Amino acid sequence: MFELGPAAEEMTRLIGGVDDDQLELRTTCAEWTVGDLLAHINQFAVVFTSNARKEPVEPPSELPHEWREAIPHHLDEMVLSWRDEAAWQGRVSAGGVEMDASDNAVVAIEELTIHAWDLGTATGQQMQITGGALDQIDRFFELFGDAGSGEGPFGPAAPVPADGSRWEHTLARTGRDPRDGARG
Repeated sequence: MFELGPAAEEMTRLIGGVDDDQLELRTTCAEWTVGDLLAHINQFAVVFTSNARKEPVEPPSELPHEWREAIPHHLDEMVLSWRDEAAWQGRVSAGGVEMDASDNAVVAIEELTIHAWDLGTATGQQMQITGGALDQIDRFFELFGDAGSGEGPFGPAAPVPADGSRWEHTLARTGRDPRDGARG
């Protein structure tokens, strides 16, 4: 078990910094605006909460009208759900992929962390990251592959200088350019 709280708190902080006039801005995620990204964040928070609770998944399909309150609420529920030891047991489905519940938590922290960077980059905010989250994202790559191997859920790896930080190398593995946010 590991804690999702710090990553969710950082996402909530970034969401609080989004202005209404930024909802139509493009993000580092191909074809997504900030509004689309916020809808995705809301959706995965609901899905990961349902998975932790072993409840049927009914993800929302669009950004809620009161997104400033709804998304942080769903993120809080997600964190609380994964604090229950039972959440880490059994099998669940995410995005049509069946996996161990503990692996699903790894996907949750990957989504929280990488999309926090996407949101911060699109809205001109600096994201804070912890080594613990990076350790779990490394685990994500072990479980699901990565761009460096030509397999996995992301496109080709982005270039990053050899002296880049651990975080920059992690972002590059997801196809995101850590220096300018131009790819994703």
